Amino acid sequence: MTPFSETERQKFLADKHIGVLSVDAEDGRPPASVPIWYGYVPGGDILINTGAASRKARLIQQAGKVTLVVQREEPPYQYVVVEGTVVDVTNPAPLEIKHDIAIRYLGEEGGRAFVASMSDVASVLFTVRPDRWITADYSDA
Repeated sequence: MTPFSETERQKFLADKHIGVLSVDAEDGRPPASVPIWYGYVPGGDILINTGAASRKARLIQQAGKVTLVVQREEPPYQYVVVEGTVVDVTNPAPLEIKHDIAIRYLGEEGGRAFVASMSDVASVLFTVRPDRWITADYSDA
């Protein structure tokens, strides 16, 4: 196992993966962890669009920091863990960014259709600055 270089980890995070987002919970419960779609361009911040009235949105806003795990589930196993700070909250989420994230996962037609189907659901955009990275690449193992 070897860690990714900075360039490799940024490329891996920018590739299309489902992420698992974890955020502090309240009332002594363990951290909340949920699968998510996210937006990322190498060297930039992580973009998370979610329902404005969701528990996830409320917890992210309260905590102000999150952990995102992105992994390759088939050999060779690889992963990137990002611990980050919420640096911006945009409510409502900009339509262009909602499209960008959905298109990343569903393609042009599917992404636009998905966003249109969710038009009656208020959403919020969280911008997360990566603060710490943990990576592993088992390609040589």
